[in-house]
Amino acid sequence: MKKIFFACVPFLFLAACQVLDKTPLPSITPENFFQNADDAESALTAAYDALQQGGTYGQDLNVVGEMPSDNATSTNGDVNAMERIIWTPQTSQVNNVFQAAYIGINRANAVLNYVPTIAMDTVRRNQILGEASFLRALHYFNLVRLYGGVPLRLQPTESGENSIVNLASSPPEQVYAQIVSDLQRAEQLTAANFGSPAANRIRVIKTAVNALQARVFLTQRQWAQTVIAANKVLTSGLYQLMPNFNELFPPENKSESIFEVQFAGNADGGFILPDLLLPSPPATYSFPKFNIPTNELIQYADTNTDLRWKFTGEVTPAGRNHASFVVSRSSNANDNGYFVYKWRSNPNAFNSPDNYYVLRLADVMLMVAEASNEQNGPNQAALTQLNAVRTRAGLPALTLANLTSQQAFRNEVDRQRRLELAFEGERWFDLLRYARQELATPTVSHPVTALDLIRQQRNTPDANYLLFPFPQTEINNNALLQQNPGY
Repeated sequence: MKKIFFACVPFLFLAACQVLDKTPLPSITPENFFQNADDAESALTAAYDALQQGGTYGQDLNVVGEMPSDNATSTNGDVNAMERIIWTPQTSQVNNVFQAAYIGINRANAVLNYVPTIAMDTVRRNQILGEASFLRALHYFNLVRLYGGVPLRLQPTESGENSIVNLASSPPEQVYAQIVSDLQRAEQLTAANFGSPAANRIRVIKTAVNALQARVFLTQRQWAQTVIAANKVLTSGLYQLMPNFNELFPPENKSESIFEVQFAGNADGGFILPDLLLPSPPATYSFPKFNIPTNELIQYADTNTDLRWKFTGEVTPAGRNHASFVVSRSSNANDNGYFVYKWRSNPNAFNSPDNYYVLRLADVMLMVAEASNEQNGPNQAALTQLNAVRTRAGLPALTLANLTSQQAFRNEVDRQRRLELAFEGERWFDLLRYARQELATPTVSHPVTALDLIRQQRNTPDANYLLFPFPQTEINNNALLQQNPGY
């Protein structure tokens, strides 16, 4: 018997971690590959593996989620277009995020198309289909938030057939409808809990689906649906806030984690991002780093009281450790100053074993607080969730007497989201939500939105920059794809 790596299956452009004992086939096709339960599991592993790409959570989704925002700055030219909001159809992150998402979508489509025909345990087959539905929804959600309406590819594109590959953009409403549909299916089919062994925490289960549903509904300003979906997570009994915020990092499938992207260091190529963020040492290499915390953010945070930002001790030789950032002391300008400190294991030459949070409990609590306030104004249910996040950070609990208006409550939720989730890749997406809410409802106001940052960088609040352009390579290759306005 000869070993065949699943990564060698060209029709899916897949890379997976498993090696299967198989007799070599004259020509590997979808029809003769998907034969048994092992093949189904390998295809699903490849779909999860797509989340590790540099264009997804391995690097660029974090960069585009932070660099355009008020959280981050950098002198590195590779992220200059993101920080200055001067991206174009040729910008690397614009291209990488788009292409990587469709690689992930194609892998999920392969699972959804071929696994139903495999004779295997029905319960596990349904779980696989549910997990793949979640993954496809996640990729499309990232795309629609950044690019607006995009081509809806719902069949695997291994043939390269133009009718499947070259599609016009579907309206954002249709993309969201597909996301909601995929998540409804995922909720029906995924497992209700992690089961045993504990390693199963790496899989998508129903509450991860519910958490993503809540984020999707929040983005669409569907407040009641947000609360319903989020409360399924909060009442599940499966998650607890870590008692100490500092213990949340690095991510390692802890009690607060709902879904995170798994990395295992050298075993699977590892996590690139920590070496791009940390000073050297502990990073392997010294160069201008990404996502440097802005002076404004450090001043905005309470570094004396807030345990997420308070000084926690000396780190030798890196400098002064705070839960969310480190102050590095170095004669080398590249390694001196503020740096993100939420990924802390040995970066190991772009092979860090740290994971990446996609969904965690504090985020869901703040979703409930925001949506409940937007729906009903200040109320005790919203305040309970807000206070859970505040008190874990060492801040005093608030009362409704402290937050007497919907606007005051909104401002506090915005503040806590920024301080709690800083550098985790959600700040720009939050600022986009706030801008679109203000445009849709002029009576609503947020302390800062994406349009404020666009005005600051471009001297005009050009709403076209609430979306990325489509990559020029996609425009060149797909005559049906029309460029977004303003580009």
